[in-house]
Amino acid sequence: MRKSWCERLSVLEFSTLRWSFEDDCIRYREHGFSAIGVWRAKLSDFGESKGRELLDELGMSVSSLHWAGGFTGNDGRTFRESLHDALDAIEVASELKADCLTVLAGSRSGHTKTHAKRLYIGALRELAECAKALGVQLAIEPMHSGCAQDFTFLTSIPETLEILSSIGQNNVGIVFDCYHMAQDPSVLEWIADIVPMIRLVQCGDAKSAPIGLQNRCLLGHGHVPIASLIQTIESNGYEGYYEVELLGEDVEDYDYDQLLESSRETLTRWTC
Repeated sequence: MRKSWCERLSVLEFSTLRWSFEDDCIRYREHGFSAIGVWRAKLSDFGESKGRELLDELGMSVSSLHWAGGFTGNDGRTFRESLHDALDAIEVASELKADCLTVLAGSRSGHTKTHAKRLYIGALRELAECAKALGVQLAIEPMHSGCAQDFTFLTSIPETLEILSSIGQNNVGIVFDCYHMAQDPSVLEWIADIVPMIRLVQCGDAKSAPIGLQNRCLLGHGHVPIASLIQTIESNGYEGYYEVELLGEDVEDYDYDQLLESSRETLTRWTC
């Protein structure tokens, strides 16, 4: 049976950087979220086995595991090192029963864009086979060109769809982050067409487009048409999670409990 909208609300751990993995799990649950977007670094610090036990004890689902990637060498790792790390992440995602594993391409890092794409496609083809064997969905994430430079060379939906077409695997889809991909309201004209490819929707708002660093504001306080996007995505059959991601100057002075309460209240007012 399809979970209701309210059962598919989640929070990505980037939103509460100063809390531990244990704090995140317990506090998100207290604020009415039944799922969590797990950050690998926090899980590793807490311990993967302990983390799985805690999630089970709290009845928390995992909306996503963040992240694997960097296949262009921008973070100092070789292609093979990044690939092996991604294979490890797939195993963790499987053990957590995560709805998806997010995969970032890495910046161009001195490569031509054609070569960067070739590296990414080659990695994804190999990862998709392993992920399929373990029942894991991969979700590739394009980012806004104003803040993507250190993370990915993919900055639009069309070029992301081109990558998906080259791979041709049904267990590889898209992370649709409203903050990155919906700064332009024209998104409402075409979003319905890509819903079958979406594996995760991230909810982020902004008062202005990013320049250098991400700066997300409280949901409903910016110009991103999140409510309309969610309604369109839902009406076109999306059954995955909606994951809150908050970071940047506009939210850094808020108490984390305030952020969680505000996010939950805003999202449920829109749809639940």
